[in-house]
Amino acid sequence: MGYFREATGIRGPSGFGSASTAEQVTEGIDASGLTVIITGGSSGIGAETARVMALRGAHVIIGARNTETANSVKQSILQSTPSARIDIIPLELSSQKSVRDFADKFLSMNVPLNVLINNAGVMYCPFKLSEDGIEMQFATNHVGHFLLTNLLLPKIKSTADKTGIEGRVVNLSSAAHLTTYRGGIRFNKISDKAAYNDKLAYGQSKLANILHANELARRLKEEGANVTANSVHPGLIKTNLGRHSTIFVAVLRATTCVLWKSIPQGAATTCYVALHPSMKGISGKYFADCNIEQTTANGRNESLARKLWEYSETLFKRTQGQVKL
Repeated sequence: MGYFREATGIRGPSGFGSASTAEQVTEGIDASGLTVIITGGSSGIGAETARVMALRGAHVIIGARNTETANSVKQSILQSTPSARIDIIPLELSSQKSVRDFADKFLSMNVPLNVLINNAGVMYCPFKLSEDGIEMQFATNHVGHFLLTNLLLPKIKSTADKTGIEGRVVNLSSAAHLTTYRGGIRFNKISDKAAYNDKLAYGQSKLANILHANELARRLKEEGANVTANSVHPGLIKTNLGRHSTIFVAVLRATTCVLWKSIPQGAATTCYVALHPSMKGISGKYFADCNIEQTTANGRNESLARKLWEYSETLFKRTQGQVKL
């Protein structure tokens, strides 16, 4: 049903579909009391998500590698929404030090945190290790967001406790999680150059985003926290994310042209899951076109999710106690 709905724009049970835009799915929602962090909010669907969140009144914190570009986004938003509240904090997700610095700077602002949108990502990169010695796609798309989420989770939970407003964590995944290595996550070869395939490594990192959200949702429910965690597939979007594999992306566009979305449509599912009242209490699910969709068997594998969580903790240089729930 997912691809048919995406191609035709038919609305699903939520009342929205692939043709819905971020503004449409948040129409009438007042987010003026919320603080939202968006990673990678300086371009593409991250910038559109930031714009719509600000339009609905939220205090938006953009985590961006390129702060100059992020500031241009901020100024553009302010032109259309002069009352927008936007702050920018430098963030390089492939660097654990940068992630910790971002968390420290945000926490020093002494503001609440209602929604964390783990949006940033890289795709189809040539093999490269991060400064922490981890393959770049896995380091950026999963490890950086895993660390950031755990560092900020106490603030999200305390905000939810104080305000009574449900906290939400949204991981941007992708339908690319269907194409990963055998077994889903190759724990013993994450950073093995000889076994590296850029497409499968990307799929592996996107599967990790789903598994992270699922395991986080399980732990939060077990704890009784008023916080949800979900993952989303934004769709095939016309952005610069595929710059490392232009020929492959060109062929993909030619063969799947009816499935491609505009940036406002691509940001819709993120904004829906982050803000819509009908999402209250829904956790550990995977969304596409603003509706619940089923992942692969790997994406529903609870033991794989637990193993990924435990493995991810071993990748941090500092004591694990600082990032555990």
